[in-house]
Amino acid sequence: MSASTEAGARSAPRSSGYGRGAGVLSVGIGVTGLVTYAYFSLSSYALSPTEYGAITLLWSAVFVTVSVLYRPVEQLLSRTIADRDARGQSGTGHLRVAATIQLALGVGFAAVALALRGPIENDLLGGSPTLYWVLIVAVLAYAASYFARGFLAGHRRFGLYGGLVLMESISRCLFAVAVVVGIASGQAVAALGIAAAPIVSLAVVPWALGRRMHARGDPTAPGGAEPSVAIEATEAVEPRAEGGSSDAEFTLAHGGGFAAAVLVVMVCEQTFLNAGPLLVKATEGARGTALAGFVFNVLLVARAPLQLFQAVQTSILPHLTRLRAGGEIDPFRRSINLTLKAIAAFAALVALVMLAFGPALMDLFFGGDLDYARGGLVLVALGMGLYLAAATLNQAALARAQARAAAACWAGTAAAFVTFLLGWRFEDRVLQVEIGFVGAAGLLCLLLGGLYRAGER
Repeated sequence: MSASTEAGARSAPRSSGYGRGAGVLSVGIGVTGLVTYAYFSLSSYALSPTEYGAITLLWSAVFVTVSVLYRPVEQLLSRTIADRDARGQSGTGHLRVAATIQLALGVGFAAVALALRGPIENDLLGGSPTLYWVLIVAVLAYAASYFARGFLAGHRRFGLYGGLVLMESISRCLFAVAVVVGIASGQAVAALGIAAAPIVSLAVVPWALGRRMHARGDPTAPGGAEPSVAIEATEAVEPRAEGGSSDAEFTLAHGGGFAAAVLVVMVCEQTFLNAGPLLVKATEGARGTALAGFVFNVLLVARAPLQLFQAVQTSILPHLTRLRAGGEIDPFRRSINLTLKAIAAFAALVALVMLAFGPALMDLFFGGDLDYARGGLVLVALGMGLYLAAATLNQAALARAQARAAAACWAGTAAAFVTFLLGWRFEDRVLQVEIGFVGAAGLLCLLLGGLYRAGER
C-alpha cells in the first residue's frame, strides 16, 4: 500500500470520528440548550422582573467566573490528551499538572469571593445572602465539572460528555419547574438550581473512569491509542511549542503557559457575552436590573446557538490536534472549511427566522410587556455567526500552538467592545449593545482569520 493510500485510510476514520463526535454532542448539547432556555423562560414567568433580573445576573456571574477560571484547564486537558494519544505516550503527569492548576484556581476564587463578600452580595446580588452562597457553591462545583469535561473530550468520550451537560441542565430546570407548578416558591429556589446542577452532573464520572480502565486493555476501543498513527506521529514529532510537550517534559510551567493564554481568551469571550447586561446594570440606576434582564434575553439569540456550538468546539480541538500531530494538513484545512460553511448557513437561517418571527418568538418565550426590535434581533443573529466563525478559527490556533497570538486578538477586540459601550452613550442602550456585539464579532473574526492564514503559510 502506498504512503498516500495509507494517509487517506488514516484520515477517513479520523474525519468520520470527528463527525460522529460532533453529531453525538450536537444532540446532547442541543437538548441542553433547549432545556436551559426553558429554565430562563420558566423563571421569567414565575418571578417579578427585578427577581428575574437578579437570577440572570447570578447566572452571568457564575458562568463568567467558571468559564474564565476553568475552561482553560478543560482546553488544556482536551488538547494534551489528544496529542499524547496521537504520539503514543502514556503516564499521568499531565493530569496532575491540570489538577494542580484547577485546584489553585478554585482556592484562589474562594479566597477572593470571601474577602469581597460585601460588594458581591450587596452591589451585584441585591443584598441576598442566598444568592451569594449559591454563587460560591456553584463556582467551586464547576471546578470538578470542567476537569471532567476536558478528560472526556480528550479521550473522545463524547456521549458521556453530552450526558454530563444534559444532566446539568435538566437538574437546574427542575428547580424552575418546581416554582412554576407551586411545589416551591420564590427566587431562592430558582437560584438553587444553578448550584445543584454541576454537582448532579458529576454522576457520569464513575462510569467514565470505569470505561477508561476497560479501554486500556483494548487498543482498538474508542479513546485507545492508534498504533499505526502513534508510530508515524512519534517519528515526525514537531518541536515543542506552547502548551504541547512530551510526557517527560510536561510540567506545571508548560501547562500553565497554555492555560494562561486560554484564560485571557475566556475573559474576552465572557466580556462579549456578559459585559452588555453587566454594564447596563451598573450604569442605568434604578431600572438597571430589569433592563439588564431584557438585554440578557436579547443576547440569548446568540447565547443559545453558542451553547449548541460547544458540540463542535469540544470535538474539533482534539480532532485538529490529532491531525496536526500526524502532519495531516489537508484534512486539517478541510475540517475548518466545512465547519465555517455550516456556521454560515446556520447563521443565515437564524437571521431569517429573527427577521420574520423574532419579536413574536421573544414575547412567547419571555412574556411581559417588553418590546423586542426586529432589526436588533437580526443584528445579534449575524453577530452570532461571526462569533462562531471566530471561535472555530480560535480552535485551529490552539491546535497549532498559537495560543498566545490568539489571546492577543481576543484581548484587542474585547477592549474595543468595552470602549464602545462606555465611551459612547446611546439613548437606546439595548441597540448599542447589539451594534457593539456584531461589530466586535466581525473584528475578532477578521483578526483570527489573518492568524489562520499566517499559519497556513
